[in-house]
Amino acid sequence: MSPNPVPTTWVKSTYSGPADGSNCLEWSPLYARTHNLVPIRDSKAPHLPHLTVTPHAWTDFVAFATTHAAKS
Repeated sequence: MSPNPVPTTWVKSTYSGPADGSNCLEWSPLYARTHNLVPIRDSKAPHLPHLTVTPHAWTDFVAFATTHAAKS
């Protein structure tokens, strides 16, 4: 049995791709607040396992994506 339950509420990242659904990343803010871990998944494949990272790693990832998305 897993020490932490599986996230049930997911939201799309505001830094995901265009509205056509490409490059969408979802995360679970409620799970992150209650477990101090940030679960991340591909919205096009929600049936696949999710990745869980530390809040610090998530913050670094978002900062990187924000900085480099404008250059794409």
